[in-house]
Amino acid sequence: MAGILKRPLKLALVQLASGADKAANLRHARTKVLEAAKAGAGLIVLPECFNSPYGTQYFSKYAETLHPSPPSPEQSPSFHALSSLAAEAKAYLIGGSIPELEPSTKKYYNTSLVFSPTGALIATHRKTHLFDIDIPGKITFRESEVLSPGDKVTVVDLPEYGRIGLAICYDVRFPELAMVAARKGAFLLVYPGAFNLTTGPMHWSLLGRARAVDNQVYVALCSPARDMSASYHAWGHSFVAGPNAEILAETEEKEDIVYADLNNETIDSTRKGIPVTTQRRFDVYPDVSDGAKLE
Repeated sequence: MAGILKRPLKLALVQLASGADKAANLRHARTKVLEAAKAGAGLIVLPECFNSPYGTQYFSKYAETLHPSPPSPEQSPSFHALSSLAAEAKAYLIGGSIPELEPSTKKYYNTSLVFSPTGALIATHRKTHLFDIDIPGKITFRESEVLSPGDKVTVVDLPEYGRIGLAICYDVRFPELAMVAARKGAFLLVYPGAFNLTTGPMHWSLLGRARAVDNQVYVALCSPARDMSASYHAWGHSFVAGPNAEILAETEEKEDIVYADLNNETIDSTRKGIPVTTQRRFDVYPDVSDGAKLE
């Protein structure tokens, strides 16, 4: 099923830097989200771990409990801040991601929350692929030392616009997630992410553009701003790619908001010109979306 965008959508990616003060991070996010809403954005995205510093040493300290849902303000101040902010902005809000503690299992997750323009929680995505890498002389990082992986492909229905796929950072390296979401009707794939100064120059743009051209959909990657005084140095360069893999809008490493206007005509013309969505050979290879576990 090819994804359709029912009406034009203004997308905003809020690239911001987050420090050690969670309350200050939430206040700062509010200011920038409202700025994006004032500019007319109907869907606003925050970065990975927007409410805290990024790093295995921070996940447990900043983790919030989301279940039973809705959590109390004491259990999850970020949940309530995002819910209120979506309603105030009158926009769909993808709350980047936050560290989550599941109390029944004592497991930690890297979790994205999506709220409607009324402030209702409409989707949750737990990072499916954990960032465990070792590039000698460059970077070693193992999220699995603290985090557990999610186990579902997340496709979110925005009734006015259509479906979007949601995943987090390292998830973008796995084309199966993107293809399942696209096959289930997503017109846009969104990845809050925090690539670093090693992997960012290598693959950040390449991966986002690849997922776009693979599936002939829009793709958005939203990074934290770069803070060289932090323990983890984010690449930045948040961007939106079109269904032909062209970069529609991109920023550099500093705090900024990226805007892009999405429309179905661009998706439709791309698919008519190079009709891969109707040329797949499921008689030769299986449809990766068959049997996928969806959220």
